[in-house]
Amino acid sequence: MIPLNFPPANLVISTTDQSVMVFDRIRRRHVALTPEEWVRQHLIHYLVEHRGYRPSLISVEAKLKLNRMTRRADVVCWVDPNSKPWLVAECKAPEVDLSQMVLDQALRYNMVLNAKYVLITNGLIHVCYEMPGSGTTAKMIGVIPDAPSFI
Repeated sequence: MIPLNFPPANLVISTTDQSVMVFDRIRRRHVALTPEEWVRQHLIHYLVEHRGYRPSLISVEAKLKLNRMTRRADVVCWVDPNSKPWLVAECKAPEVDLSQMVLDQALRYNMVLNAKYVLITNGLIHVCYEMPGSGTTAKMIGVIPDAPSFI
């Protein structure tokens, strides 16, 4: 896997006869190490170790209903278990461009989730938007936000 634009992450990687696996600290199980998973695990490490997010308030592949279809948001960070999300992230493999289609996908998920921040990343480039409220335009911000200080 290629180096990403995140601090080094001490990921637990194992191999079987069939595949390479990485331990997901949120789901607490080994998952196939795909290029997208490489990005997702580095993002989770970054959020927890460098931005103050609590692992217990992070969901991976969070199910949501969108137009009567079940979708999965890559990473959702919650303020607390009973509130709306703080951040929703869509992760792509490093070779995938962060196109308008990728942003639209994340924004569609956020129509259901109503998170304060929407992040798209391919591990090399990270683009984060602050969502000021319904009916207003998303504002691009230059950083991935810290966890809310009241958690």
